[in-house]
Amino acid sequence: MEYFADLHVHIGRAKNKPIKITASRSLTLQNIYDYCINNKGIDIVGVVDCASPYVLDEIAEQVECGLLTILPGGGLRYKNKLTVILGAEIETTEKQGAAHSIAFFPYYEQIKEFSKVLSKYITNITLSCQKAKLSADNLAEIVYELGGKLIPAHAFTPYKSFYGSCYDRLSLAFEKHFNSIAAVELGLSADTDFADTIDELSEKTFITNSDAHSLEKIAREYNKLNLQFPDFENIFSAINRLNDNAIIANYGLNPKLGKYHRTFCKKCNYIASEEPPIIICPKCGSKEVTLGVLDRINMISDFKNAIHPAHRPPYYYQIPLEFIPGIGAKTIKELVAKFGTEINVLQNASFNQLAQVIGEVRANSIIAARNQNLILRAGGGGLYGKVEATIWKTF
Repeated sequence: MEYFADLHVHIGRAKNKPIKITASRSLTLQNIYDYCINNKGIDIVGVVDCASPYVLDEIAEQVECGLLTILPGGGLRYKNKLTVILGAEIETTEKQGAAHSIAFFPYYEQIKEFSKVLSKYITNITLSCQKAKLSADNLAEIVYELGGKLIPAHAFTPYKSFYGSCYDRLSLAFEKHFNSIAAVELGLSADTDFADTIDELSEKTFITNSDAHSLEKIAREYNKLNLQFPDFENIFSAINRLNDNAIIANYGLNPKLGKYHRTFCKKCNYIASEEPPIIICPKCGSKEVTLGVLDRINMISDFKNAIHPAHRPPYYYQIPLEFIPGIGAKTIKELVAKFGTEINVLQNASFNQLAQVIGEVRANSIIAARNQNLILRAGGGGLYGKVEATIWKTF
């Protein structure tokens, strides 16, 4: 069967305590479960702050009262509708900076033990994404010894990523464990075409996730998986392309809409539009810039154009409803009430069906976004890109 998976969602609070400081207070475990099912249409969610003892305590309570069911193949099941994968995003200390990875574990006991081990290397284990006094290779060794999996997170962003701020090659970070890294998370400002210009990634599986810091941001990027069953074992079998399990599609933003697509000048706030790479502001000459993902990849790529391996699934640009001009919170609520989930609206609802609910103008905007009939303004320096206009067509 086919399932939609977002494997990078943060928790704002657990046990009424702060977990991810930059995440919304409404990002509680219960709210995440219900929002995935009732609003977004997500079947599998990776919760990436589970090393916090507060989160662990809340999960244990939910298992004990029967809200969550333990899956024999790993992971937890909510109302037989949503699989919850336990993960922890960790910031490692690298030779040239810091980078984020996500450790995933099949069973509660393993991530609880991981939390105990990790607490020796970070200042405050209750808060998420604290900097660990560990290298990426050291972290990988701990994760693998405990039966987990490790995936480099948002690998190309200019802050806290392996390619974006630390190394020209991922293999320099994982000198011992590079071959054990089965997948790389692309991040909002990169896509398959970007990543497949780097030769060492040709055997890696690409996943793309929301990195949601609020409920509304869940599923702004996600993956479609073909699985025998939606548990940890089959999900990572798909990532390893084994046993007839597979990732069959990635859905994400056009990289231009990401926060770090192009180089941004910190002095005059100019977002580069010139041919990459731009490392000095073309407008004011300042060297105080945030390097764009496109510019960085242009600097380190092995190939001018992407070379996709045979196993690479398609990457579909999908504009979240909240990015589309004229589609506000009230309209989204009406659409979800009619069509069930946002994914169903974005992928399946016809122009005529949409027009009956929200009128032809807004229906056209959604279909134009689906077909990429858009005028985009590129993002950079922490500012999202923008859909400036949708192109009207008669359907």
